[in-house]
Amino acid sequence: QVQPVESGGGLVQAGDSLSLSCATSRRTSTNNGMGWFRQAPGQEREFVAAISWRGGSTLYLDSVKDRFTISRDSATDTVYLRMNNLKPEDTAVYYCAVARGSFGSRRREDYAYWGQGTQVTVSA
Repeated sequence: QVQPVESGGGLVQAGDSLSLSCATSRRTSTNNGMGWFRQAPGQEREFVAAISWRGGSTLYLDSVKDRFTISRDSATDTVYLRMNNLKPEDTAVYYCAVARGSFGSRRREDYAYWGQGTQVTVSA
């Protein structure tokens, strides 16, 4: 099993859009749900979005559900997080995680493998 690898973070202005990518392997993700979490300075890691291994079911943090979209491309074993209308409060390190089962959840304990994170900074 290998840890997922996030990419796509950067510095943007409020109102901009950004798309994060999470590279996985079939061994770690084919039969597993996937999730995105984030951690701002001085705060605990927070659930953002999750998707089932088939891609037919998704979950979102209420504050991002109308702005963020999680998707999965089985052909490339890649999970994406499209973030629109970014706000300064979205500033955090974003982590991609592999769920222990085929369904993602809002709980950190339900994920077995974590990436090292990618920094997203939104300026006002």
